[in-house]
Amino acid sequence: MVPYPSWLSSGDNAWQLTAATLVGLMSIPAIAVLYGGLVQRKWAMNTVLMVFSTFCLTLIVWVLWAFKMGFGTPWIHTFVGVPGSVLGPNGEQGRAVIPLLVGLMPKFRFPESSLVYFQFVFAAITPILFIGSVIGRIKFQVWLIFVPLWITFAYSVNAFLLWGGGYWGGKGALDFSGGYVIHLAAGVSGFVAAWVIGPRLQRDRDRAVPNNLLFVAIGAGILWLGWNGFNGGDPYFAGADASSAVINTNLATAVAMMAWIVMDMSFGKERKATFLGGVNGMICGLVGITPAAGYVTGYGAIIIGVVDSVVVWLAWSYLPKHVWPFNKVDDALGVVYTHGIAGLGGGLMVGLLADPKMIEYLGVGKNPSVSGAGLFYGHPKELAIQAGAALTIIIWDGLITFLILRGIGLFMKLRIPDDQLEIGDVAVHGEEVYPSEDLVRVGAGGATETRNIASSAEPVGAPGHEPENVPKVE
Repeated sequence: MVPYPSWLSSGDNAWQLTAATLVGLMSIPAIAVLYGGLVQRKWAMNTVLMVFSTFCLTLIVWVLWAFKMGFGTPWIHTFVGVPGSVLGPNGEQGRAVIPLLVGLMPKFRFPESSLVYFQFVFAAITPILFIGSVIGRIKFQVWLIFVPLWITFAYSVNAFLLWGGGYWGGKGALDFSGGYVIHLAAGVSGFVAAWVIGPRLQRDRDRAVPNNLLFVAIGAGILWLGWNGFNGGDPYFAGADASSAVINTNLATAVAMMAWIVMDMSFGKERKATFLGGVNGMICGLVGITPAAGYVTGYGAIIIGVVDSVVVWLAWSYLPKHVWPFNKVDDALGVVYTHGIAGLGGGLMVGLLADPKMIEYLGVGKNPSVSGAGLFYGHPKELAIQAGAALTIIIWDGLITFLILRGIGLFMKLRIPDDQLEIGDVAVHGEEVYPSEDLVRVGAGGATETRNIASSAEPVGAPGHEPENVPKVE
């Protein structure tokens, strides 16, 4: 007996599963903790539950039909693949393959289940990211319906167009690890969703204070290091390009974080360095290098990190105050900036900075090596191709997000009622992140029960309900 099929490389398979797990950690717990710490205290558990539920729903949809739509055989020309399950013996233990890429890249040396799981964690993190745009007002039930539909009609199309051998992949568009498929898509869809659902309560917008910066730090740290799997796993082989992608990812992130801190200290309203500002810069670097990680040199990574961070800093400082529609849409955590604009910027810079000497797959015999070349390296059309792919993602994802939400809105209200918005987690889920230990006896028809005041559906501090020494729920 032997443990491996003849085609399987234990090293490649181990790295693919490890990289996928690192990406999974970026969602749970990293974004759950990061977003949960960034929002007001009263929305922390709603945020965490939405993140975990999205992870669950995406996996179910992914293995039943959506993976094949993104990475299977063509169904509607080169737009999307044929839906299908990957839960049978061959779907889990057969050799991984992306039909339209056969002959254009080395054959995979791991099973289909490794490819399915690796691509699943990418799919899951995309709607998880734009939870930050709609938090604090979207109904949880609406989100549960929205996610499977969005993965089916938006994400699977994005993946097929660029990664599954579809139209833009065939044209030579470069999106190494999801600057367009994930981050631009999240920024656009989150922005449109925030517009359709409407703003948070004005009181919440005026008091949008993070409830736990240490949680933010933990989430940000896991997110940063998890990105090693995000970009390092995307060559699909544990080769030199994977190592280049990892070092470029960390380098771009480091310079982007410091660039944001310098901008805050030099031009910010208070001329102070802040940790939250640094985290925004960090995310800009991670997002900006994502479409480029294995195509550019370390010098290119530095340029992308600095440019993306400065551009997003300027955009976030100016657009919400002066430019329509940014001044009309309440994107609660600024996803359109740190993911949408940053992803777009990184994708366009690939069209300039992709270096053909950065080899993804080595050519053998008469077959040329696989790499990318940008405008600055003798391929003037690449920038136009990158722009065309970006425009497709923007239009398609914006339209699909709008139609899905409007369709759901025909049958149920999209927003949490205002009286529940005033209370938050306690009203929506019956729990809260920091419950009070103060207990009170409540009489009801001659009976009594012990109840946690802070878990009451009625807001503490409301008229006629003002116990002493009990902290108010925000």
